Amino acid sequence: MAPQRRGNAKNSDHSAIERKIKRGHAQRQASTWSGLRGYMLVLMPVVACCSVGWLYLSLESDVTETLVRHGEVLQQPRVFGVPCSEDYNNYKRYPGCTPQRCGRAVTDSVVTREEAQVLRRLAERGLSLGGSEGGASILDLHSGALSMGKQFVNIYRYFGEQIRGIFSEEDFHLYREVRSRIQNVIADTFGLDSSHMYLTKPTFFSRINSTAAKTTHDEYWHPHIDKETYGSFDYTSLLYLSDYEIDFGGGRFIFMDADGNRTVEPRVARVSFFSSGSENLHRVEKVGWGTRYAITVSFTCDPAHAIDDPALL
Repeated sequence: MAPQRRGNAKNSDHSAIERKIKRGHAQRQASTWSGLRGYMLVLMPVVACCSVGWLYLSLESDVTETLVRHGEVLQQPRVFGVPCSEDYNNYKRYPGCTPQRCGRAVTDSVVTREEAQVLRRLAERGLSLGGSEGGASILDLHSGALSMGKQFVNIYRYFGEQIRGIFSEEDFHLYREVRSRIQNVIADTFGLDSSHMYLTKPTFFSRINSTAAKTTHDEYWHPHIDKETYGSFDYTSLLYLSDYEIDFGGGRFIFMDADGNRTVEPRVARVSFFSSGSENLHRVEKVGWGTRYAITVSFTCDPAHAIDDPALL
């Protein structure tokens, strides 16, 4: 899901990666995941060499199963249950929100294609102000963070009043409305009290293309666990703003399970969501051509990590 973070000691690094992923799969299979603390901090670029043959096959081989294809249209959420990991035991539990039933789900009925196209144009306008030199750029309307070359700038400070010429109140209203609908469908699907769910950071637009990575921020393809990476996450969702194999190739969202890789093929207006623990280890396939747009919308059960909806200042 999200863009995340060497060596001379490459062989030992890759061995460590392989051991971590194997250990994680074994733990999940036994329903005794204890959380791979700092997983992403030690996950390095994958190199296709004999010393990491298992890892290469795990990351780059064909997916075992396609959960939802691009051509399908789901009027009701298609839900795939998985056993909850023990990750949530390491955090304070919040009745009515902390995952009791875990899994992943996909629906095409929460957002219309017309609304998704408006949000894509919003993303295109915002990202036209900057953009990464590598293949992955982000725009965070909440914090104002925008990829700019190899760094980030705050668009609200950097552009000041000019920002009203880029975005409109209607754009922000639609963004808030869509966020609310996504929150409600997650709550309904997992049997939660939506009022006990809080938007959390990072929540952002992403634009990914096939340009070679220039910094670690561009390396979006590494496997990771949202609860381990961000801590505050309890539920993660993605709203796709472009079509797989029409607007871009590659770029599928892949759940990495003990018995194989399972993928969701992006479709404009499709919402994919899942519990954020290690029961949903995942990655994004490298984009081979074209441009992939999406919005990551994240929720926490901890009010201390809540963020407000964005407002046009």
